[in-house]
Amino acid sequence: MNINRSTPVDPTKMGTGRAIAVLTSGGDAQGMNAAVRATVRVGIYTGAKVYFVHEGYQGLVDGGDNIRQATWESVSMMLQLGGTVIGSARCQDFRSKEGRAKAACNLVKLGITNLCVIGGDGSLTGANEFRNEWSELLQILLKAGKITAEEAKRSSHLNIVGMVGSIDNDFCGTDMTIGTDSALHRIMEVVDAITTTAQSHQRAFILEVMGRHCGYLALVTALACGADWVFIPEMPPDEGWEDHLCRRLTYQRSIGNRLNVIIVAEGALDRHGKPITCDIIKNLVTKKLSFDTRATILGHVQRGGTPSAFDRILGSRMGVEAVMALLEATPDTPACVVSLSGNMAVRLPLMECVQVTKEVTKAMAEGRFEEAVKLRGKSFENNWNTYKLLAHVTAPEVKSNINIAILNVGAPCAGMNAAVRSAVRIGILQGHNMLAVHDGFDGLAHGTIEPMAWGYVGGWTGKGGSNLGTKRSLPASMIEEISLNIAKFNIHALVIIGGFEAFVGGLELVTAREKFEELCIPLVVIPATVSNNVPGSDFSIGADTALNTITTTCDRIKQSAAGTKRRVFIIETMGGYCGYLATMAGLAAGADAAYIYEDPFGIHDLETNVEHLLEKMKTTVKRGLILRNEKCNANYTTDFLFNLYSEEGKGVFDCRKNVLGHMQQGGTPTPFDRNFGTKMGAKAVLWLTDKLKECYRHGRIFANTPDSACVLGMKKRAMIFQPLFDLKEDTDFEHRIPKTEWWLKLRPILKILAKYKISLDTSETATMEHVIKKRGTV
Repeated sequence: MNINRSTPVDPTKMGTGRAIAVLTSGGDAQGMNAAVRATVRVGIYTGAKVYFVHEGYQGLVDGGDNIRQATWESVSMMLQLGGTVIGSARCQDFRSKEGRAKAACNLVKLGITNLCVIGGDGSLTGANEFRNEWSELLQILLKAGKITAEEAKRSSHLNIVGMVGSIDNDFCGTDMTIGTDSALHRIMEVVDAITTTAQSHQRAFILEVMGRHCGYLALVTALACGADWVFIPEMPPDEGWEDHLCRRLTYQRSIGNRLNVIIVAEGALDRHGKPITCDIIKNLVTKKLSFDTRATILGHVQRGGTPSAFDRILGSRMGVEAVMALLEATPDTPACVVSLSGNMAVRLPLMECVQVTKEVTKAMAEGRFEEAVKLRGKSFENNWNTYKLLAHVTAPEVKSNINIAILNVGAPCAGMNAAVRSAVRIGILQGHNMLAVHDGFDGLAHGTIEPMAWGYVGGWTGKGGSNLGTKRSLPASMIEEISLNIAKFNIHALVIIGGFEAFVGGLELVTAREKFEELCIPLVVIPATVSNNVPGSDFSIGADTALNTITTTCDRIKQSAAGTKRRVFIIETMGGYCGYLATMAGLAAGADAAYIYEDPFGIHDLETNVEHLLEKMKTTVKRGLILRNEKCNANYTTDFLFNLYSEEGKGVFDCRKNVLGHMQQGGTPTPFDRNFGTKMGAKAVLWLTDKLKECYRHGRIFANTPDSACVLGMKKRAMIFQPLFDLKEDTDFEHRIPKTEWWLKLRPILKILAKYKISLDTSETATMEHVIKKRGTV
C-alpha cells in the first residue's frame, strides 16, 4: 500500500453511498464500546451509513431488528460503560454455510459491503472465512431467488476489518488488545486489597487470573505487585519447581517479608503438560512449609467494571483507523486487523496474525517454550525477561564495589517508587551498593544519603508518591556541595527519576563536568511526571495514573450533568504548558473541547465551541464537557471561560467549573505505571553497569562523553537511551515541553468524535505491515 496519496481525498465524502456494519463477538472486553462509538461516529463523519449488529454473529444471521441503523446520539454515554452495549453471543448458526448465506442475504438487502468485527481470534477468523466465500454465497442466494442480479452486482465484494477485543492479550501482532489494561486494573485492585490483609497475618496468597492460553495478565500482575512466583502457560517451571518454590518462600520469610504472593494463569501447566492449579500450590505450601495459605480465583471480576483511560483511547483510535481501512480497501486488499505497535496504530493482514497466534499454541504443545515467548512479541518477551531478572535470582557473593545513587526530582507522581524498587534490586543483583538520596538534588548537596538493602524497597511497587522524597531545586546553585558529596560517598553513577527538572538538572550536571571532575560519572534520567513533558520519551511514568484520575472524575461529572440536563462543565487539568493530559482525558472522557497551549485558539474558536454546545442542547444529549489545560492561555483563564460560557448559554444551558488540582498527582499507581516503572528502573541500572565498565580507566571511573549521560525513553516501539545534549535541540526550555509531541496527531480525532466539521488529514495512511518474517515461516 502506498503511504502518500497524490491527490488529497475529502474525508467527509469518503463514505458517501457506502454502508458499514459493526458487531462485537466472542467474550466481552472493556473498551469495546469506545471502539463501537468511534466506528459509528467516524463512519457518519465520512458520509457513510453505519449499522449496529446486535448480539454478534447471531444477530447477523437472524437479521431483522438485530441490524439497526446507528445515529450520532445512539452512541452517546457509552464510553465509560464496560462490556459491550450492542451485545455479544456465541453463534453455532454462523459456523454452517447455510447460516452464513442468511447473514450475507441480510447484508446485501441493506447494501452493507463493509464489516467491522470487534472480537477475539475465533471471531476474526470467522469474518475472514465469510469474506473469502462471499461470491459463492451470492451465487447461492441468486440461485435461490433470495436476491436479484442487481443486488448481487451492487454488493460484489465484502471488506472486513478487525479490532481485537480480548482481556487475555492473546492475539499476536498487537502489543495490547482492547480490554487488557482494564482487566489489569481490576486485578491490581484485588491484589492491593489482599496484600493489606495478608500482611496483617503473615500469609501466603495464591491468585488465579484469567488466561487459558496466554500468560500476559499473570505476568504483568506479577511484575506490578512484585510477586514471588508466577506460573504461565508459555513457560512452565523447570523440573523440581516444588522445592525451588518452597526454598524461595522460606528465604523471603527469613529476610522479614510477612507476605508471599503467587500468581497463577488459569492455563498454567508443568513440563509434562499437567495443569498447575491453585489447590496444588496451596497443598504444597501448607504441607511442606506449614504457612497460613489462602487461594483466590478472580474469575469474571476481571472482565467487568468501567474501562480504563488507556482502553478507551485505544478503542477510539482503532475505531478511526478501522473505518479508514474499510473505506480505502479494494477487492484485492486482504482482510486486515488494526493493531497497536508501541504507540502507533498499524494495519496487519488478519490471517498472518491468526497464523502466528496458532504458532504460539503449537510451540507450547511441542515444548518449544523459548520460541513461544518470542512469538508472543517484543512486549511479552521484555516483561518475561524483567520478571526473570527480579524474581528468581539470589544476590552474588562477590561485590562490585560500585556505588549507584538514586534520587527523585520534581513533583511526586505514581510509579516513581516502582522504578526505584526495581533499580535498587537489579543493582544489588549486579553486586553494586545502592544509595538512597532523600529530597532530590538538595539531598545530594546536604548529604542525606543512606544505603538501601533488598528489604528497604519491599512493597514499594504499589505505593503512590515518592518514598525517597522529592524537591524541584536544580543543582546549578549547589554544584560544589554536590561534587564534594559525590566524592565523599564515593558515588560512581546516578539514576535521576523525575520530570522536566530531572532533565534540566541532568544537563546542568553534565555542563559542570568541565569544572568538577567528580561529576564525570555516568548518569541516566528516567522520565516520571504526570505532565508527560520530558524530551526523549513518548510516555512518562505517572501520566497514566493521572489520566485515569481525570477520566474517572469526568465520568462522575458527566453523570451529574446527564441527571440535571442542559449543563456544561469546565474542568481544569494539570500539565504546565503540556496539553497531554487535557487532550488524552478529552479522548477518554468524550469531551466537547480540550484547550491546550500547543494548539493555539482565539475568540473565534471559543465562539465555534459555544455554538456547537448550543446545537448539542437541541439533541437528546443535553450536557457538555470542556477541558482546559492549566497554562493553555494566560488571558483565557478557567474563570474567563466559565463566565463566557455562562453568558452565552443563558436560557439554554448553565455552567459549572472544577479545578482538579493535586489529586492528579496522588493515588496508587495504575498497572501501566507500575509495569513501566519496573522495566525502566531495571533497564537503567543494566545500562549503567555496562557504561561503568566502558568508563573504567586506571583504577577509577571517568565519563565525560555525551553518551554517558542519557534519558531513557519510550520512543514509538522501543525503550532507547538518548544523550541529554542531543535532546537540547528538541526542547522548548521556556515552556518546559518538547518541540515535537506525537499525541498532537490525535487531536483531530477528539474533534471529529465531538462532531466538529474539521478536515482529517488522510494524505498519510497506515501501511499494511507484515507479521510473518520474510523467510516464509515464523
